[in-house]
Amino acid sequence: MLKYETDSRKVKPGQTFVAIKGHTVDGHDYIESAIKNGATAIIAERPVETSVPVTVVQDSSKYLKEQLVKEYSQSLKKLKIIGVTGTNGKTTTCYLIYQLLKSLDVKAAYMGTIGFFFEEEKIELPNTTPEILTIYKLFLEAMEKGCTTIVMEVSSHALSLERVVGLEFQIGAFTNLTEDHLDYHKTMEEYLQAKLKILNYMSLNGVFIVNQDDIASKRFQEAFKNTKTIGMKESNYWIKEYTFNPVKTTILLEYNNQDYTIETNLTGKFNVYNYLTALAILHEYGFSIEEILSKTNKIYPPKGRCETYKVKDGYAVVDYAHTPDAVEKVIDAYKELSKGKIITLVGCGGDRDPLKRPIMGHIATEKSDWVIFTNDNPRTEDPEKIMKDILQGVEKTNYEVILDRHEAIKKALDKINKEDIVLLLGKGHEDYQILGHEKVHFDDSEEIKNYIKKCEEN
Repeated sequence: MLKYETDSRKVKPGQTFVAIKGHTVDGHDYIESAIKNGATAIIAERPVETSVPVTVVQDSSKYLKEQLVKEYSQSLKKLKIIGVTGTNGKTTTCYLIYQLLKSLDVKAAYMGTIGFFFEEEKIELPNTTPEILTIYKLFLEAMEKGCTTIVMEVSSHALSLERVVGLEFQIGAFTNLTEDHLDYHKTMEEYLQAKLKILNYMSLNGVFIVNQDDIASKRFQEAFKNTKTIGMKESNYWIKEYTFNPVKTTILLEYNNQDYTIETNLTGKFNVYNYLTALAILHEYGFSIEEILSKTNKIYPPKGRCETYKVKDGYAVVDYAHTPDAVEKVIDAYKELSKGKIITLVGCGGDRDPLKRPIMGHIATEKSDWVIFTNDNPRTEDPEKIMKDILQGVEKTNYEVILDRHEAIKKALDKINKEDIVLLLGKGHEDYQILGHEKVHFDDSEEIKNYIKKCEEN
């Protein structure tokens, strides 16, 4: 058990409660509650009258980070930690690595957008890379249960806010850099600088994998000596060619002057990169290419990443694509596959980067045969305002607006004719919509399954 806790409801007898003043909640208001739950010491930013000892510090959040690193980071060095950063592809890449490690009998855990997974345990997380206390707590608990390796998504926010301080990555990777989170980072250079901070946490003997087809990869190669490349042009792991259909991809890989033919249960050019990044990491971890290939037919993308359903005489695909680059890549991938029309359903989240909205509106209508614009997670922003922003980038008339996502999905699926593909983008694995401050149950995959069931009943 960690010595420290910041949530008064989770305090266990004997722990030290660290009162942190957040944006919306002030931990100082919950000191008495923490003591009732068994806290025997308090760290606070101002003097408080309590029945237990209080240590006053200037910055309780900084104090907590320093103490966690001082008291626990040495223990975490027993873990082999793999960190993957980049705008798109982190979740799929990490989930593929996690599945491969498990199938190769490694006691591995995954941490990222879809939660924390170790053996039968699945824990939801509030962020792609959670707060440092959560990271340390989950990693130490997993270690106690026999975990030896962790593969984690490392977000730019986490790197900026030092959530991974004290960790050491034996293997790291960079997937790509495209426009996202500019409401936070302000410029693409600032965003890249945040991503580059992952190199500060690399082991001196570590290896870093980059997608050299992305121009930003050069910055990682310049800054870190032991870098290996993947890519469609000559690389350490060279993707010489690939072919795919809606449910499978074949890749011709050259490594060390030897060719390998690979079949995966993934589809799309972007998943060729995701899989090759995973393969490179597993090979650098210590497994032979042959060992990795022997397990490749057992791995699948995570829920909500190119999740494909046969609907009538066509297909429906659920994908988390929510950035201009990801939306473009998904549409392009399925355009290559489709003999029919591409019908895209997409929206943009509220209270998030508004700059990408017109770009996404433009890409969706330029690349698709028909587009239905709908609500994503509007949060506290007016859905009409979000839609107005999206439509500013639209120059064609091949679209309609249906704000109710349930109705929008039904309309999109109704439109399927022979060999058409419907792309439901933006929500992926999420089983909720955030309307105002409320989380309401909503699952794109569930909507498709219910639609298929009704079609079968009729």
